[in-house]
Amino acid sequence: MASNQEEVTLLGVTRSPFVCRVHIALKLKGVEYKYVEESLFNKSDLLLKYNPVHKKVPVFVHNGKPIAESLLIVEYIDQTWTHNPILSSDPYQRALARFWSKFIDDKVVGVTSKAVFTVDEKEREKNTEEVLEALQFLENEIKDNKFFGGEEIGLVDIAAVFIPFWIPMLQEVAGLELLTSHKFPKLYKWSQELINHLVVKESLPPRDHVFAFIKRRYESLFISK
Repeated sequence: MASNQEEVTLLGVTRSPFVCRVHIALKLKGVEYKYVEESLFNKSDLLLKYNPVHKKVPVFVHNGKPIAESLLIVEYIDQTWTHNPILSSDPYQRALARFWSKFIDDKVVGVTSKAVFTVDEKEREKNTEEVLEALQFLENEIKDNKFFGGEEIGLVDIAAVFIPFWIPMLQEVAGLELLTSHKFPKLYKWSQELINHLVVKESLPPRDHVFAFIKRRYESLFISK
């Protein structure tokens, strides 16, 4: 638990899966923190001060020291508050967790957005196939485990929160079939375990809010067509 001498602040945007990762990590650790909602269309002086390089959220500020990039923030939280570990103490397992977390960012989160928010049909098909290939790798990796971290949530599970919460909305809006129980039974089962985990449920943004944003963004692509 953060002591009275510690100041912990999270700058974020409610709909962001990257911000959600930090919420989950902080709640798993039981760290008290202040949350500041940002607008990416009217960025605050605080955001520009603490993340002048990328000017993006999340930004985590601990006793006046800012850290950007969600996976780095989660690792920092894990190393600062050592109870309820998110990363294994085994160096090899830690390396694997970092590998798969980066894989999720590179091959799932970014590519899924391209598959949905792309007007060109060939480009959309290419990105969709790439997402399905990535999900198959994760299907093979989860095996029959409850979570990627074993019986408890770990770094990969936190990184992958995009899959059970954001992908179903994205595929609904765009009419795609990505994450289904038929295609990926083990990954789908994991997704239900994760999204119904008490800490994760408390950390997720309101679905209606996120869905409305996704739908508006998707429909705006085709207004001029």
